[in-house]
Amino acid sequence: MALTLAIVPAGTSYGAQEYLIDSSHSSVRFSIRHIVSKTTGRFNDFGGSIVYDAENPENSSVKAIIQMASIDTDNARRDGHLKSADFFNIEKYPEMTFMSTDVTAKGAMLMVTGDLTMHGVTKSVVLPLEILGVGIHPMTKAAVAGFQAELVVKRSDYGVNAWTDAAGILGDEVSVTLIIEALASSRE
Repeated sequence: MALTLAIVPAGTSYGAQEYLIDSSHSSVRFSIRHIVSKTTGRFNDFGGSIVYDAENPENSSVKAIIQMASIDTDNARRDGHLKSADFFNIEKYPEMTFMSTDVTAKGAMLMVTGDLTMHGVTKSVVLPLEILGVGIHPMTKAAVAGFQAELVVKRSDYGVNAWTDAAGILGDEVSVTLIIEALASSRE
């Protein structure tokens, strides 16, 4: 129920540049209603690449991938169930992907529209990205950017219908929070 992407914010003067998600300094987390409370989790194996043109954000592109086997709710038994055919069916659908189709600047935000593919279904989603900062990494001397995004994904849109609202066990809407640090793939 999560996805990842990274973009260096508008106003940065690095020109068109490829950036890579630094997964050791990023997170993909989610929460979902469970009966009368909430359950949280994360994905631990994810990555992506971004081509970003600060002067022409509409020419930017994003590719991201999550390995579904990396789902982690701090409960091995529940994680095993989520990996099964009842939910994500990771044997048949081992990855979740995001491919951008449009990027526009909106004030201090970037609106990234793209195709999210999960469980064999592709739907268009829009990610409103809050820019947390941009600069030069003190160790690598490469451009680095940070941002976060929050969105809601309906699992029923992707055919992940087990234990839905109707059964009173799990909600349909999954809240996703992305906190991303991305590094330029090469220095200019």
